[in-house]
Amino acid sequence: MQEIAIAIPTAEPVGSPKRRQVQVAAEELFLAHGYGVVSMDQVARRAGVSKATLYAHFPSKDVLFATIVADKGTDGVLVDDLFPPDTEDLRAALAAIGLRVLRFMLRERTLAIYRIAIAESQRFPELGRAFHDNGPQRFCDRFCLWLGQLAERKLVHTPDVTTAAQQFMALLRSGVFLRRSLALPPDASEQEITDTVSAAVETWLLAYQTPEGAAHISA
Repeated sequence: MQEIAIAIPTAEPVGSPKRRQVQVAAEELFLAHGYGVVSMDQVARRAGVSKATLYAHFPSKDVLFATIVADKGTDGVLVDDLFPPDTEDLRAALAAIGLRVLRFMLRERTLAIYRIAIAESQRFPELGRAFHDNGPQRFCDRFCLWLGQLAERKLVHTPDVTTAAQQFMALLRSGVFLRRSLALPPDASEQEITDTVSAAVETWLLAYQTPEGAAHISA
């Protein structure tokens, strides 16, 4: 069966106060009770809006969740200055990306949304699709675009930029993120975060940097 991405409606003004009320109310309910048991009626009551107003902004619960993920799932990560097309120091650029991404993934709110998606996506496939397309996939698409620019400059050799991007993300998700996603102590120290990113960068560079790219790598 062909998978269909969930489209986030844009006809309603994004800055609408009522739209924001609905998103805040839904996020609170999802985090407190999970995705499956929360109804659109509950969201409307918590937000203090009518069902007509709710559905005018969000036609379904999966679209509502997708919007929350799109707003929260890449908050502070998808910024253009994180992907400088004219970078000469690939190690430093990758380290900056890795630190921003891993710190974001370790936020309690990010972890909470991730746990909901993992716990309930089997029963609610639309939930998994909403999380995937509006969180990790959005970042991966932007990262792939940047890798393509680096490949054109002969700094990296990436026959498949999607695989290269996914492998970098997989390296960041090992260790500390896995532990924290399971709510296991201890909290991540700054040293552990830095070490995880450094190891990911060095491993990725060994696989994908070119001699031309290595010539620009800082010590």
